[in-house]
Amino acid sequence: MSIHRRRFVAALGAGAVASTAGCAQLGGSQEQTGGGAAVAGEALTLTTTTSTYDTGLLDAIHGDFEEMYGVTVDAVAQGTGAALESARNGDSDVVMVHARGLEDEFLRNGYGINRRDLMFNDFVIVGPESDPAGIRGMSSATEALTAIAEAGAPFVSRGDNSGTHTKELNLWEAAGTDPGGDWYQEIGAGMGEALNNANQQGAYTLSDRGTFISQRSEIDLTILVQGPIEDGPEILANPYGIMAVNPGVHDNANYDLAMAYIGWITSPGAQEAIADYQMNGEQLFFPRAVSESPDFQQYVPEGWSGNSTDG
Repeated sequence: MSIHRRRFVAALGAGAVASTAGCAQLGGSQEQTGGGAAVAGEALTLTTTTSTYDTGLLDAIHGDFEEMYGVTVDAVAQGTGAALESARNGDSDVVMVHARGLEDEFLRNGYGINRRDLMFNDFVIVGPESDPAGIRGMSSATEALTAIAEAGAPFVSRGDNSGTHTKELNLWEAAGTDPGGDWYQEIGAGMGEALNNANQQGAYTLSDRGTFISQRSEIDLTILVQGPIEDGPEILANPYGIMAVNPGVHDNANYDLAMAYIGWITSPGAQEAIADYQMNGEQLFFPRAVSESPDFQQYVPEGWSGNSTDG
């Protein structure tokens, strides 16, 4: 791990798993003696959305990977935009996020390779039990947001270029509404803080289902508009992807360990562990990597033609 990378992980503190192991590249002089011998003692820097960290999922499953390879995973929790920006700057080995448009841009610009579909849950619109905008049970997320805007009911936006914030902005655009005014508050923070803020104000917000479930016992908000997991609108689907940082762009990226991690977390065993992870008796994430009919579009940006200038 470069000095710059170490400072990056240490500075973020919360959201990173403490480690003293280095992040040396696999070299040609190292002898692979089986298992994870060539990577033992190294650290993998994973930049990831706050929802995967705050729900406790990563803490629950990473032990198996770390034991298997004799490594540590520095999981740095950020919004999707910040996680991708860290990777662009060479401060990450692998990225786990949930905004396909931003992921495609990252791939097109050459920063990411070997993307895989990983898992999914969905988004929900939550708010106070009193529901001042009257959106409870609506089958359209855009109509619900329109009702909130028309009522001038308080709404908390993450405002942090995260996957959730990106989805929220896409929903406002689809609703034909440009949010603004005293009722609309952008806080520039993660999902947990957005939920706490909405709870304090008696406001609405858009949340991923997993983080809401993990915090529901501590707040007085309720789900008012469901996502597709509970037969709500498909527009609220929330797929997650994972990809390696391109070592051709950042030669300090630990590509060998990143690919080992991607192979492990998309394997049947790790996918089963993701499916089995629950909080308060509810499943938070649903595996997506193992399929009898794989979607090969998962590996490339939308619209990629595969044309090459090579002779």
